[in-house]
Amino acid sequence: MTAADRGPASAFAHIGETLACEQVSLARIAAEVGTPVYVYSLAALRGAYRAYDHTLAAVPHIVCYAVKANDTLAVLRAFAREGSGFDIVSGGELFRVLRVGADPARVVFSGVGKTRDEMRQALAAGILMFNVESPAELEVLNEVAGAAGRKAPVSVRVNPDVDPQTHPYISTGMKKSKFGIDITAALAVYERAAALPHIEVVGVDCHIGSQLTSVAPFVDALQRVRALVERLRERRIGVRYLDVGGGLGITYREEQPPTPSEYGAALVAGTRDLDVTLLVEPGRSLVGNAGVLLTRVLYAKDGPTKRFVIADAAMNDLIRPPLYDSYHEIRPVGRARPGSPRVVDVVGPVCESGDFLAQDRPLPPLEAEDVLAVMSAGAYGFVMSSNYNARPRAAIVLVDGDRYDVIRTRESMDDLVRGETLPQSLR
Repeated sequence: MTAADRGPASAFAHIGETLACEQVSLARIAAEVGTPVYVYSLAALRGAYRAYDHTLAAVPHIVCYAVKANDTLAVLRAFAREGSGFDIVSGGELFRVLRVGADPARVVFSGVGKTRDEMRQALAAGILMFNVESPAELEVLNEVAGAAGRKAPVSVRVNPDVDPQTHPYISTGMKKSKFGIDITAALAVYERAAALPHIEVVGVDCHIGSQLTSVAPFVDALQRVRALVERLRERRIGVRYLDVGGGLGITYREEQPPTPSEYGAALVAGTRDLDVTLLVEPGRSLVGNAGVLLTRVLYAKDGPTKRFVIADAAMNDLIRPPLYDSYHEIRPVGRARPGSPRVVDVVGPVCESGDFLAQDRPLPPLEAEDVLAVMSAGAYGFVMSSNYNARPRAAIVLVDGDRYDVIRTRESMDDLVRGETLPQSLR
């Protein structure tokens, strides 16, 4: 592991008996900002990006951060200042990256359901390329580009049918997936794209899944995509960009995913002689371990068969545990209370049996007002949050060294009804 690879893991550590983010006590943030609150480390964000950028330095490349993992403006701005590109999947994400000053010529547009309006917006912005995911989308994009008097730069997202050995909900590169085009049918789609008057073929794209913990599936997919690139060039269909997607995992519990250096070395070895610009789309591995969710204990409750610790954060704040059965380490922020650990369920106030942050988890003794840090919450945390049970969404804080800034204020009650009106018949 290189020094750069260690960045995100070192952002949260104890200063004395209190857990801190960089040099700022998490207890202080909880007291001054309130809970629930997401806390991100700027140093961890920068360190994670630089690890990817460094390991790919031997080949032309663009690191395109996958915005879906965490679309907070300050996070996007931090990456834009590093020179990052961006992988987007909606017009809203395009709006957000342009809002922070991202270079549109380093933006790729993925996703199976791009609308005509989104296509027009992206063409007008001058993005690098569209990752086309179906023959029907290709035809619509050709129409939209023609009406705008432009040529749309495209790569076709191919489905290499590689088992990424991850959760089925985040496996995207197999035959049964809704994403991409089966690699055996891709050649015909490329030939159609090359014949369309308002389409310019510029690349090949694939993405096999998320939270991968081995380099092997990436290497397997890359070998299959290389063969496609060579067949396209035999037919004089130009390929300047090879987008290998993202999906590198992080450590939530005991996983041991490859480091960016190991991942990058495999990609460089597999593409060095292809004469392409290599694109990667990391998301979770840039932001996941750069963030935590702070929550305060409200009550402890003993049931007939188990003990519940009821916190003020809920499934509307962090849906990953009930949605994916995901594990997030939970640490007390302050001094541990004396006594032996007890097995508890950490649950929230939402009226659903599936509202939990952890189940059957051994934790030290906890009482009301204790603050807990739900670790590895920087990816697919706030961005998937909701207002279920009319709960305002959490505040977000960014720590930089010995200071912090509130980069998203906690929603108010008025925010809960913003945009709603009563019809005349009910006034």
